[in-house]
Amino acid sequence: MTLTGKKIIALISDDFEDLELWYPVLRLREAGATVDLVGEEKGRVFHGKYGVPATSDFAFQDIKKEEYDAIIVPGGWSPDKLRRFDEVLDFVRYFDEQKKPIGQICHAGWVLASAGILKGVNVTSTPGIKDDLTNAGAIWHDKPVVTDGHIVSSRRPPDLPDYLKAFIAAFD
Repeated sequence: MTLTGKKIIALISDDFEDLELWYPVLRLREAGATVDLVGEEKGRVFHGKYGVPATSDFAFQDIKKEEYDAIIVPGGWSPDKLRRFDEVLDFVRYFDEQKKPIGQICHAGWVLASAGILKGVNVTSTPGIKDDLTNAGAIWHDKPVVTDGHIVSSRRPPDLPDYLKAFIAAFD
């Protein structure tokens, strides 16, 4: 397994895009990684846009970011909630400073924009937040997946296979 021994944070909040959380979590676990679901409270059941539940393994304040190798942010409406937490923005800035893989899909770019790490970075997202990302300094592309160094971005659920291949490759 290519990611054996790697630890990854998957951020969660209510109204995540169900496939954009679970597809990456399952694929990364299949590749050998430990993926921890991290939300506002430990043991809380969060619900996706279509009702699929996800129970947080840890609360934001329980996490020692230095113990992790990467972070993923699912899309849906949850990124608008997640970006309001200082701990989340701190996580994203830390992974950016350390050049550790950061995955974003769909509306997840909102979190990276709020963290202030997109100036001059090539990204993609759902077209609905293109202006938000370009206003944050990003260079936006309408492609299934864009990798710029350690930041891997994607548009929407049909792009998930390409997104996960690129995200896993970001560990090399």
